[in-house]
Amino acid sequence: MNELPKVAQRFLNYVSFETTSNENSKTKPSTKGQKILAQEIAKELEQIGLKKVSVDKNGYVMATLPSNTTKVLPTIGFVSHLDTSPDASGKDIKPQIIEYTGGDILLNEELKMYLTVRDFPELNDYVGKTLITTDGTTLLGADDKAGVAEIITALEYLVQHPEIPHGTIRLGLTPDEEIGRGADLFDVKKFNAEFAFTMDGGAIGELEFENFNAARAKITIQGRNVHPGTAKNKMINSILIGQQILNMLPQDEIPAKTEGYEGFYHVINFSGTVENALVDFIIRDFDRENFEARKSNMREVVAKINENYGHEVAKLELYDQYYNMKEKIAPVQWIIEDAIKAMNEVGVEPKVVPIRGGTDGARLSFMGLPTPNIFAGGHNFHGKYEFIPVYSMEKAVEVILKIVEINMKKESV
Repeated sequence: MNELPKVAQRFLNYVSFETTSNENSKTKPSTKGQKILAQEIAKELEQIGLKKVSVDKNGYVMATLPSNTTKVLPTIGFVSHLDTSPDASGKDIKPQIIEYTGGDILLNEELKMYLTVRDFPELNDYVGKTLITTDGTTLLGADDKAGVAEIITALEYLVQHPEIPHGTIRLGLTPDEEIGRGADLFDVKKFNAEFAFTMDGGAIGELEFENFNAARAKITIQGRNVHPGTAKNKMINSILIGQQILNMLPQDEIPAKTEGYEGFYHVINFSGTVENALVDFIIRDFDRENFEARKSNMREVVAKINENYGHEVAKLELYDQYYNMKEKIAPVQWIIEDAIKAMNEVGVEPKVVPIRGGTDGARLSFMGLPTPNIFAGGHNFHGKYEFIPVYSMEKAVEVILKIVEINMKKESV
């Protein structure tokens, strides 16, 4: 086996750190491991030769590659996140290096667990490539440690090649993106870039500047428990009310039955007893009008339940999480055009797709830093079937460098 390129070596080092975020934690960052990795990366950035390297008390990493030209240029930012999803274990990750020749991949012999072409036909796109997979017991962490490795590898290359002219480049690494807090304490003023890119997309070629409008709806239900033998006209079963709520929502507007620009209601937790229950939803839609209509529908469902029971048995907590960045990218659409040009020039076919989810870039865009999203190269994020082609990481590095080169032709905006 040939020696892995630097970006892959860097990635393998980063995934050895456990950085799973925790939605139930009140600390910032939500887990200690994220701060540990942030500090290790800060040391690495200083060794590489970046300037103004900092890790704040909340685990945000920033650094600068100063301009080496007298030309006045826009400052570019590149952003990624340090945490991995709590959807699957991120502890003791044991990556496997596969020289892929086709067919199914055995991830774990003991568990008889395979990455199959039938279930994951995208494998066919990577015959002859080196893949990094899980061992079938944890996620891999390409979301988004691949993005971290790609940005740092590109900046290291520029440091090592001072003959390549470039403007000022800013690096930003965030904690807790996977639990929706990545941009909470991001200091846009300190970051001081005119635009940025998150390296947090999926398969090679992905370019995203539209994402869901997002809301969370938590419904708590107060029932009444009496002995079932004497329950007639007395018992109010919270579990059954929760079921009624689910049945009152459009049955086809769920993640498993939608794609592309279609929105949905997604129940992510349903728990409780006869006496008390919780039904927890996320609400998603690309269109702002449809998004508001979905929230109104949720309010109407809860109001109808309460009307049927004659008093408030269901309480709704409804709040927005983030919005579609498209409206903030539109005034600077040229940065999308530059990203497309960069991909074309390094031999990557651009695939402009909507993000059926969220990203730090969405919130950063509304905080005054337009931040579309570029591929990091991985597949099947958040689970045990996650994998990433080394080739895709190498191409992501090339795209970053090409964006920097294209930026050299710009004037300050």
